[in-house]
Amino acid sequence: MSLGDIFYIVAMIGFVWMTFAIVRNNFRSKFDDEGQRKEDLR
Repeated sequence: MSLGDIFYIVAMIGFVWMTFAIVRNNFRSKFDDEGQRKEDLR
């Protein structure tokens, strides 16, 4: 494997991890611990 291939794999893993973290935090902000939807207080 060349250095470019290794860098590409590391970049893809980082991208997937960041996407998962953003989706998880967005889900946690919309639902409480019991899975009940929080009402938006705007």
